[in-house]
Amino acid sequence: MGLIEQQEIFDKEKPADQWEMQATKRALDELLVLVRQYRSSESYSQLIQFISRFHFYSPYNAMLIHIQMPGAEFVAPAHRWRDKYGRTVKPDARPIVILQPMGPVMFVFDVANTEPGNHAKPLPLEVVNPFEVRSGSIRYEWEKTIENAKRDGIRISIPQQGSQSAGRISKTQNQTQSLMFQTGKDKNGDPIFEKIPVRYELLINSNMKRPAQYATLVHELAHLYCGHIGTPNNKWWPDRRGLNELAAEFEAESVTYLVCERLGIDNPSDKYLSNYLKKDQNIPNISIECVMKVTGLIEQMGREHLKLRKKV
Repeated sequence: MGLIEQQEIFDKEKPADQWEMQATKRALDELLVLVRQYRSSESYSQLIQFISRFHFYSPYNAMLIHIQMPGAEFVAPAHRWRDKYGRTVKPDARPIVILQPMGPVMFVFDVANTEPGNHAKPLPLEVVNPFEVRSGSIRYEWEKTIENAKRDGIRISIPQQGSQSAGRISKTQNQTQSLMFQTGKDKNGDPIFEKIPVRYELLINSNMKRPAQYATLVHELAHLYCGHIGTPNNKWWPDRRGLNELAAEFEAESVTYLVCERLGIDNPSDKYLSNYLKKDQNIPNISIECVMKVTGLIEQMGREHLKLRKKV
């Protein structure tokens, strides 16, 4: 993977330092630091392996589940256990709190804390064996991710490069050129486009096979959305320029591993993280919350057409 290109030399306080000081705005990171729950390589390895296989929920929610119940197998709200599976939640069951789409929080229960009723339905394979190894492939994720990248002004090119170069992302020197991002359709069904200035250039080696190209795309997008090369708008993603290179690379590799592993495809981040996590040491000072949010964002970019960013 390409190294981060430093855009500026910071003589004063770095944006990454400023962002780190705002821990009260990132309660989860603050909590994890206080209890030092995932600072060791062993515990972090267990976390990302759990999330990579627990693909029924978003990476962020999978992390929340692991924090509260590391041995969870499959979770669902009480009404879903009752209506879909004919199971009831045990009276003394401990609820797990996760984030709810379009709402605050929801309470879910692990299958171990439920019991079958008189007309219980057989549990599906994903409940019986949620950690089954899958053999995945890239389908529409490649095209959708490239298209969604346009809304942030990311121009993706795939030139021929040497064997030692996978890809890189850098900020453009000027923003005179534009990308066309589809924002909807008119009453006749014709697409409506918005001009987005080219802010970033992302290069991917054409000599690689598609899974390696996709892993490279994810890795470079992770550098951007983790804030390693700044941001055009702090409400879109944070500005964390100045984060040390080891921590930045570890975050990007973690995102790449999670996205690719949850798709069931091979990725080079597996070796990088395995070599590091085999050592009995603490992981770099990364933002685990940031890793989970960016993983979720890139997964979403590969699934659906995203809306135009709000210009605020």
